[in-house]
Amino acid sequence: MRKLSSRTQRPGITRGTGLAALLGAAGLLLTAIPAQAVTPPAAAPPGDVLPGARTATPSLVDGIREAADAKASPADAARGHLAAKESRYRIADARRDLTPLQTVKHGAEETVRLQQKHHGIPVFGGEYVVRMESKGGKRVVTGTSGKYFTGLKTGTRASVSEDTAVRRAVSATAARLGGKTLSKADAVHRKGDKSAKAAALSGTAGGLVVIPRGEGVLAYHVTVRGTNPSTGEPVLQQVYIDAGAGFPVLQFSGIKTLTAPKAAASSAAAKAAPKAGAAAADADPAAGVKGTGVKLDGAKVGLDVHLDTTANQYVMIDSSRMTATTKNTLTTWDARGRDVSEVSGVWPGGLKEFADPAADFGKGATESGAVDAHWAAGKVYDYYRNNHARDSLDGRGMTINSLVGVTEFGSPYVNAFWDGQKMVYGSGDDEYKPLSADLDVVGHEMTHGVVENTANLVYAGQSGAMNEALADYFGNAIDTAASGISMDDPDSGLIGEDLCRTAKPRACAFRNLNDGASTSKNFLGITFGTDNGGVHLNSTIFSGALWDLRQDVGGELADRIVYKALSEYMTPLDGFTDGRNAVLAAAKDLGVSAQQLNAAKRSFNAHGIVPGWEDALGVDTDQLLGKVNTAGTGAQAGGGWWTVSQSNDDGSEPYSVYAGRTDGKGAPKLMSPNDGRYHVYPATDGKTVVWAAYGATSLDILSRPIAGGPIKKLYTSSSDISGLRVENGVVVFETLGFFERHVQYLRPGDRQPTTVDGGGFEILTALPSIKNGKLAYAKLYPTSAGYKLGVEVYDLKTGKPALTEQLGEPEVLGQTGINSSYVFSLVDENLADEGQMSVRRSDLDGTGTVDISPERKPGALISSDLTSSEDAVTVNGALPGTALRNESLPKLWQLTTDGSRRERVSCNRGEQISPAAVSGRQVVWIDGTTGWTDLVTRDRPAGLCG
Repeated sequence: MRKLSSRTQRPGITRGTGLAALLGAAGLLLTAIPAQAVTPPAAAPPGDVLPGARTATPSLVDGIREAADAKASPADAARGHLAAKESRYRIADARRDLTPLQTVKHGAEETVRLQQKHHGIPVFGGEYVVRMESKGGKRVVTGTSGKYFTGLKTGTRASVSEDTAVRRAVSATAARLGGKTLSKADAVHRKGDKSAKAAALSGTAGGLVVIPRGEGVLAYHVTVRGTNPSTGEPVLQQVYIDAGAGFPVLQFSGIKTLTAPKAAASSAAAKAAPKAGAAAADADPAAGVKGTGVKLDGAKVGLDVHLDTTANQYVMIDSSRMTATTKNTLTTWDARGRDVSEVSGVWPGGLKEFADPAADFGKGATESGAVDAHWAAGKVYDYYRNNHARDSLDGRGMTINSLVGVTEFGSPYVNAFWDGQKMVYGSGDDEYKPLSADLDVVGHEMTHGVVENTANLVYAGQSGAMNEALADYFGNAIDTAASGISMDDPDSGLIGEDLCRTAKPRACAFRNLNDGASTSKNFLGITFGTDNGGVHLNSTIFSGALWDLRQDVGGELADRIVYKALSEYMTPLDGFTDGRNAVLAAAKDLGVSAQQLNAAKRSFNAHGIVPGWEDALGVDTDQLLGKVNTAGTGAQAGGGWWTVSQSNDDGSEPYSVYAGRTDGKGAPKLMSPNDGRYHVYPATDGKTVVWAAYGATSLDILSRPIAGGPIKKLYTSSSDISGLRVENGVVVFETLGFFERHVQYLRPGDRQPTTVDGGGFEILTALPSIKNGKLAYAKLYPTSAGYKLGVEVYDLKTGKPALTEQLGEPEVLGQTGINSSYVFSLVDENLADEGQMSVRRSDLDGTGTVDISPERKPGALISSDLTSSEDAVTVNGALPGTALRNESLPKLWQLTTDGSRRERVSCNRGEQISPAAVSGRQVVWIDGTTGWTDLVTRDRPAGLCG
């Protein structure tokens, strides 16, 4: 068991630098470095030294020229330097704790990347870079940068089995994908075919890692692949399971898309991509010929293709660009008719290179986007080769594969992504051309491959936003250079502006690097469940600074500076401030003038990327508990009390349950034991707090009176648990099995729960609420006409359920709520819209059903959660039709119970999740505006927030 530190009754709520937020369990990223014990730094060497954030190892040392071993390998020389300067770097044993990851030579320059290990186990994001110069038989170190975590002390023995970790990772992913709704799609395999449903998601253990929170958290890295059981969309989720207690402490999607997807997007990797050179395995390189094709903008362009003499056709295989030693190719594949779930993270069988009987490729190659993709991939390859001496995406001549024409459920797919091995371009639709039809989009996706093979910025939070920003920057740089557009042109900062068939460029573009976004006005604090923590939403803050730099110092110099920063300075967990430091250091390394260096500083200043920028984020709410630092466990309220799970400030400790008064008076009470388990999903009625405790081998439901007393174990479950509620000793919850869901309850003294639906495979019940001895929940059940959805009210006194009347045919149901007079629910009857849901109200006997907020009414919300009091219904939702910005984030909206008035609960800029009604119009919720997840409240709505 991991040693636990003592806690105070009132955990600290002072906002710090934000460095703990990615690795802190809050699921938010400001920058990405955890709090750690700090040894006072030694005297600084000549040059520039930036101290690490709460670690003794500097984050940047630059401007030095110190002798290194000229005869050793670059990696050994780098580690030798760190060992010789232990008083500066505070790395106790560099040769033991740093393993070579990558060495890149560019002329006399050598860049060595080293992976930190803790007692032989890789440290997540622990990467340190040593830059050297080797010529004339001599070698000197010119600088270092990165993240080395000096405070790690965690043990390395797992208490949880690998099988348990995989199972819980898959369960956590399934809950994240569909846990907030019950859908007719969940009925697909209800009639006995359990294997197909279970195979929708699968997990693969990637071994143990140390997450560098505080003294370190030992965790299993599990990759969950497959298909969303409800929507059919592909899934690629990176999940980290605490190896001591078996709870997911970090998870994010691994797919790198052009725009934020509707859900985590990637899929099962059952087959590998063709090996290097396999695309042209049967091709004679001498058969490379010049072809032509017409792009979607009508321009006719030359194409490097291959003549397949056996099939007597020309195929889009370019063997002219790669080095002769690799024999690799640049190949464009025909994926028309392939679903995105077939190609994400997997190489689909039977895929063929795009081919044509003539070297002048015809209409099919144009309309599918194949001509654009093949031509543009060559342009991007040439840019990196000619401007940065980089041979392909990995710098070593890897094959470049592009798949075009991908669809989704047989319908158009309007997105593009890099999945770690290839580019995938959607088919487009009536409004958008195929996604390869704009050079900056192709440059964007291929640059994701470059980032992955250099700094490998973690695709979540601020580091993920930098990943997106760099992809946008270089995609835009390649496009503007190729088109000859001036940086002074108002449209020069647009991404994807050429994709629309009819709309003007500014209306068409996905993003604008010249949008003026800044941390003080535009940074959005959000959880990893939304846009991977803002990788797209926050990206133009950083890319805008880079774009300004390009405008001020010129494209050629700016590109060299940014590429050098990416390839030689940045490391996986860098945030915005680290990125600023890397760019400025790279500029100095290139010998820019003082005027040019000042221009770079001004660019970052103008976008608010300055030290301490996180402290300027304001709110309009009252804080009940700061830095909740937990992911996905929610908040609840009842009887004038709130309850929520919280970790310590750096997120290194398992979660504990706290409770406090909703009027803010008094100190919060620690309810759960500090025993190494994760205590999550708490609920209260103002008398008792109940919660789930995740341990290495068990999952228990525990309870404790708020007034004090012993903790009681009510039940041990073999399934995962969510949706806990409590009222007068009755505990209600939802169990999640092998894609089964059932609402159960425990009366005082019960040893086993009662299942409201009987517990069979044919019926699903979910999303419960309780009031005055009556339960409300969503139900999926079979009828002679097929499966139907409804909301059921279950009377605990009589044991009789009653289905509420429905106004139409629900396709999806969301969270239920109940008060003394009504039952409320979220209902979607029209899957063709953007996901708007009605707020539906019925009398407790199931009659009198009305929509107090119809989904077909203008302004209906895309809703995900609901809570109710006697006077109001509060919905967590976003406005439809909004671009990817603040308004597209989940916000709290409050309606009167008759729907006559609707207002925003709070005008806070960040994500607002997990609302819990108190009484009257007061609501508590978890708010991400500050970059941390804070428990906050308002006793009345803020208004319209215009």
